[in-house]
Amino acid sequence: MQDNTTEVTAAGIARLAGVGRAAVSNWRRRHADFPKPVGGTETSPSFALAEVESWLRKQGKLAHVPLRERVWQQLAGHPEGALTALVHAGCVLLLIHERPTVWLHVSAGSDERLAAMLPAALDEVLTARLGGAADPTVHSGRGADTAEAVNRSGRAMAVNRSGGTDGVNTAHPAAAAAAAVATPATPAVRTPTGPQLLPSAPLLRGAAELAAEAGARQAFEFLLGRHLDANPRQYTLTPSELAGLMADLAGPARTVLDPACGTGALLRAVGVRPDQELYAQDSAPDLAALSALRLALHSRAGVHGAIGDTLRADAFPELRADAVLCHPPFNERNWGHDELAYDARWEYGFPARTESELAWVQHALARLADGGTAVLLMPPAVASRRSGRRIRADLLRRGALRALVALPAGAAPPHSIPLHLWVLRRPERTPATPEVLLVDTGRFSGEGRGGPDLAAVRDAVLDAWRAFERDGGPVERPGLARSVPVIELLDDDVDLAPARHLPPAAAADGAEELTAVRERLGATLRLTVDLTPPPADQAPPARWPLTTVGELARGGALLLRTGGIGGHARVPVLTDHDVLAATAPSGTLPESDEEAVLTEPGDVVVPVLGGGSVARVVDDATAGAALGRNLVLLRPDRTALDPWFLAGFLRGTANNRQASSYASTATRLDVRRLQLPRLPLEEQRRYGARFRALDEFERALRHASRLGEHLVRGMYDGLTDGTVAPA
Repeated sequence: MQDNTTEVTAAGIARLAGVGRAAVSNWRRRHADFPKPVGGTETSPSFALAEVESWLRKQGKLAHVPLRERVWQQLAGHPEGALTALVHAGCVLLLIHERPTVWLHVSAGSDERLAAMLPAALDEVLTARLGGAADPTVHSGRGADTAEAVNRSGRAMAVNRSGGTDGVNTAHPAAAAAAAVATPATPAVRTPTGPQLLPSAPLLRGAAELAAEAGARQAFEFLLGRHLDANPRQYTLTPSELAGLMADLAGPARTVLDPACGTGALLRAVGVRPDQELYAQDSAPDLAALSALRLALHSRAGVHGAIGDTLRADAFPELRADAVLCHPPFNERNWGHDELAYDARWEYGFPARTESELAWVQHALARLADGGTAVLLMPPAVASRRSGRRIRADLLRRGALRALVALPAGAAPPHSIPLHLWVLRRPERTPATPEVLLVDTGRFSGEGRGGPDLAAVRDAVLDAWRAFERDGGPVERPGLARSVPVIELLDDDVDLAPARHLPPAAAADGAEELTAVRERLGATLRLTVDLTPPPADQAPPARWPLTTVGELARGGALLLRTGGIGGHARVPVLTDHDVLAATAPSGTLPESDEEAVLTEPGDVVVPVLGGGSVARVVDDATAGAALGRNLVLLRPDRTALDPWFLAGFLRGTANNRQASSYASTATRLDVRRLQLPRLPLEEQRRYGARFRALDEFERALRHASRLGEHLVRGMYDGLTDGTVAPA
């Protein structure tokens, strides 16, 4: 039975019908019987999904709604919100994963019967997989009463500060007394009641169909990935490659904690071990629930999820984990400074109000077993702020801080800042001659806007870390990594920024390398002279009959595909940045059950954001890459269209202006409206040859520019560090 309360936006309608949003606006104006809005706002209305599907079918614009799209629209338009719908779907997918026959029994019959029988079945599986008693009186997706419970817990554990100084830890008997009567941790997932589940019944049946096709885990990853992709500003996500690096730095672990779990990316990256136990806590009830469900679907590990502000209301005060992974919130002022002055976790000093990150560092160390490892993602200012120098000094002196890695800008949000990784270990004893490993991976930031080379970052960091751990002696990677005696860092500032302490890259071959760059630059400049276009011949304005990309696609002269939001194929991804900078594929897509669009030689790829007149013809080197977001792929029929002719005319400035939308802050190109002349194939090839020559000239100019920048930068560095003579 279709859910008449499920709503869909104009963007969702466009996705269902495979058209642009402008087409949906035209339908609303031209067709009096188009469904009326049932919600949303005047500028962004929403429509009943069932009515939209019926109208599209009646108009012949929709023969069949793909299952994944239908389920997504049901989730996105859920009357209680997408997060509530995701939690309900996750609970049912876990039931299907664990006890499929139980699902078959409860799902037989009407939606009312399903809603009545489902809570008892969910209660059993949630208790078995996530531990604790499931409370059917509290809705898992809504957080008002759970937030109050967290606040009560925080107030019970908190003690007002009455003395002490920065960097001094003073045990206070009131703290222990408060902890003894603290409110028990709030479980991350609560069993929804029948009335709460009834509006979700069509979604749950659709999710079950999706699980039958792709598996319960893949179905949940798809729905969660679509939600995160549709709301990028609401969440600060840890990229999967970075999560994998953090898990590798922590090493194999049986018990792992993430005290700020978000969507569970860090715990999901942990290598699976027998009898593994995963502990997750987050102050946002919905995220804590989604993380627990995601982890339970991902592996057979015991999952312990809890809701609460970790610093004020720690859900696992007795835990001593083998590893702690954490991407804490940055730059928080209201982290509990006034209430937690006498907390026993401040073993290395009481953090200043502006040093919330050092509170998370000490919380992680307090939850480790002796010899356990913690890896935290941190803003770079924590390594050098004066307000934290006493705590940094004590972490160094006692051997708790083992490594600090400076990541390239773009490795994780906020992408403009080069974040740091802190690797800490709960010291079993103070080392006689402590050292700390400092790594700077800024060299892997990548060219242009392609983003950092995270695979190279991972290899370099793990190579240095494993050498540091294995040999116990000095590690020296000029310009990249160095093991520094702690005594060298204990000055007035205790500044741990790796770039301040690493030697420059080996300059033994510096002059020879610069000479080679100069020779390559000379050869490239000579090539650009050879490729310079001949003088332009004057010609009268052409009066060609024109067609559009949309008309060519409808006529079968070309295939039009848009970039995906995920994929299960592990192949390089061509991003819009790669197309704009004419660089190799450099991106990644989130793992999902989506079918990635793979490029082929002769495809024409066009970015749709930014307002630039750019089109790239895929060559043999780029073929096989997955198509990234904000890209449209045009695959011409070679018997009707020449690829270079197509790409060349798509780059016309006037062509792009007439096909672009300027209604928002970002210019968006409607590729279907781009025009090109109707010319015989032979004439197309004449134009195509000229466009191809222009492309080669443009690539040579770009290469010369990069070589020139390399040479200038190298000369400045060589002259200033004394490795290059001034004459």
